[in-house]
Amino acid sequence: MATKETIRELVEKLTTIENEIKLLQSDKKDLMSSYTDRLDVKAFRAAWMAMKAKKRVDESEFDQILDELERNISID
Repeated sequence: MATKETIRELVEKLTTIENEIKLLQSDKKDLMSSYTDRLDVKAFRAAWMAMKAKKRVDESEFDQILDELERNISID
């Protein structure tokens, strides 16, 4: 059975981590905002997400599927 102290300790640690995540998200937002006058941030984010997705799967199959989608599907 968990003690009150153990629960309190866990809550404090989780709260600290969640606060750090919020700070990092704010830093990330500020960083991206600082580049809006130098590059298309929206395009960069899309490329960043695609690059990360590509690293999680077989790259050659990813490229093949992406090529096929670009040739045959029109998204307006």
